[in-house]
Amino acid sequence: MRSGAAIVDGISFDIAAGETFALLGESGCGKSMTALSLLRLLPDGVVHTGGTALLNDIDLFGLREREMRDVRGGRIAIIFQEPGLSLNPVMTVGQQIAEVLELHGGLRVPLHQTQTQTQTQTQTQTPLDPPLSGGKATFSPVSPSDKGGGRPGGGRVLQRCIELLQQVGISDAARRVTEYPFQLSGGMKQRVMIAMALAGQPRLLVADEPTTALDVTIQAQVLQLLRDTQAASGMSLLLITHDLGVVAEMAHQVGVMYAGQIVEQASRAQLFAQPLHPYTQKLFAALPGATKSNQPLAAIPGSVPPLGSITQGCRFAPRCDKAWSLCSEKTPEWTAVGAGQGVRCHLYAADAAGRDKGEERRVGAALRVSPSPFTLHPSLLQVENLQVHFPIRKGILQRTVGQVKAVDGVSLDIHQGRTLALVGESGCGKTTLGKALLQLIPPTTGSVRFAGHELTGLNRRELRTRRAAMQMVFQDPYASLNPKMRVAEILEEGMAALNSPSPTGGGVGVGEARQAHIDTLLDQVGLARDVKWRYPHEFSGGQRQRIAIARALAVSPQLLICDEPTSALDVSVQAQILNLLKTLQHELNLSYLFITHNLAVAEYLAHEVCVMYLGRIVERGTAEEVLRAPKHPYTQALLSAVPRIDGAGRERIRLEGDLPSAANPPQGCHFAPRCSHVMEQCRASYPPATILSATRSVHCFLSHS
Repeated sequence: MRSGAAIVDGISFDIAAGETFALLGESGCGKSMTALSLLRLLPDGVVHTGGTALLNDIDLFGLREREMRDVRGGRIAIIFQEPGLSLNPVMTVGQQIAEVLELHGGLRVPLHQTQTQTQTQTQTQTPLDPPLSGGKATFSPVSPSDKGGGRPGGGRVLQRCIELLQQVGISDAARRVTEYPFQLSGGMKQRVMIAMALAGQPRLLVADEPTTALDVTIQAQVLQLLRDTQAASGMSLLLITHDLGVVAEMAHQVGVMYAGQIVEQASRAQLFAQPLHPYTQKLFAALPGATKSNQPLAAIPGSVPPLGSITQGCRFAPRCDKAWSLCSEKTPEWTAVGAGQGVRCHLYAADAAGRDKGEERRVGAALRVSPSPFTLHPSLLQVENLQVHFPIRKGILQRTVGQVKAVDGVSLDIHQGRTLALVGESGCGKTTLGKALLQLIPPTTGSVRFAGHELTGLNRRELRTRRAAMQMVFQDPYASLNPKMRVAEILEEGMAALNSPSPTGGGVGVGEARQAHIDTLLDQVGLARDVKWRYPHEFSGGQRQRIAIARALAVSPQLLICDEPTSALDVSVQAQILNLLKTLQHELNLSYLFITHNLAVAEYLAHEVCVMYLGRIVERGTAEEVLRAPKHPYTQALLSAVPRIDGAGRERIRLEGDLPSAANPPQGCHFAPRCSHVMEQCRASYPPATILSATRSVHCFLSHS
């Protein structure tokens, strides 16, 4: 970062009591930095240089740090993006909530063990966690009888912790209050973070990407919880997100942020009816969906510039296809367009009158993807009754006492040049199935036939000869790329391991052939050839995912297993990756197993869809059949939980409880304990497959009636 650079530059907005203000934009736009500045939690080297932040009549930037500690966590609370990194792993859920009650709720927390007390004191003194103290008394002081509890807060404190967990929808709260974060699912950890934030009864709650990478069902539950809390308490909400569907469901007012500035601000109705700024329009155009399945998404080329790097002209101009000379010469002023809506763009200012229409330029080339009929594609991968069971061992002798049935009798086909989307909640076995197909996890039983050859039971040497044809793209490209290797070394590693490609003659050596192949790969994934001498940390998230795809393509596979490759990406970067995958499929006749919980992505990319629940496929068919007219109650619940930017859609179907454990699945239909249509026969036996058409089947007794 340059010295003196303004990384958040002239941000202004108001949040009324009980309203939600959404701050929308790509990663790197300055959204989280804006939130941290309001709580005065800026990282070292970043300072507040001007402007005011008023909470009612309190000037937050005018408070001394001791006074700010009374406000932070009490009147203002924050939910961070990654709950697993925000919760203390050595403290129980109850102890962490009780800390907030002591500091901001007027309740004193009895600590029953000296060791626990020492741990808590050490944590509150670390410079990485600014200590909180004092707080306005919201509850009555504890009585002497409340001080003798054995758990993190006997009596009133314990009762309040349980009430907060119940308030955020955690079942069996009396037991969960004594558990540690590692014993909770991702959705439950996020709820605990919300319970901690609500413990101080804040007037303003800052939610920083609270639903990123969560399943659609868990996301819907978290959003409903925030809405219910607002309705009950009148709390205001600053929602930071890059998901337009979440904005459509939650926001009253919206600010679109780009490179440290708000470039458009409007009410939710105004923004979704007529987005004004070219950046906002591009975000809407980048959304996937069934209506765009045969055309490329309008991806935004390039990436957000480093905060503070552009001081003159429009900051979006290098990526804008409507930019002209003035956009690079003069910084656009804020222009009011109608009541309550404004935009920072020369198109809506007086300067636009003299614009040379011939200067408009197009950024990026359009892709051409044409559909092909389903019946012309032979089967490439055939899976029959595949099971992956992991033993549960206990005792000194490590005897097997049970089985975790991660994959329990899955059968599917993937056709040449087609995409099969595998959808379902986290923990249902999707990733385990993908790894089992590659034989990275040995199946317990079942058959996996690839191009007519059986893969199960092959030894390591035989598998190596087959594995080049099947490759995997992982969810987190930064974690799957070696940070100590340059791009060229990363791409060449697989070629060397599988002896590919071989020299074609004409005096070309193996090294030269591989370097030429690397250049071709970089061309295919849309990266410049000279980037092969750089390291992974020098790239953006979307560029790293392109490198991961190039690595998978390096050995000329026929099938790519893509495990949530776009789940943590911005909508603009997601559009680039989806366009790339469609283009590669069209040019190279690739087949994809696309594992995802984003149903909009499945609707755009997939030809066929399999819905997985607790290790089994419960519904399958073409994408149009399954996603337009779902038959299984679980599929219907998934689709009803998807946020829609048009406000339309099915009535929300609430699923009771969490996904059952694969170590102890329910008797009969595994979905029966959460199904609103459950019948007696559902609890007695697992429903057989009902064939609805040549391409469609469903496991549900309702389909028999």
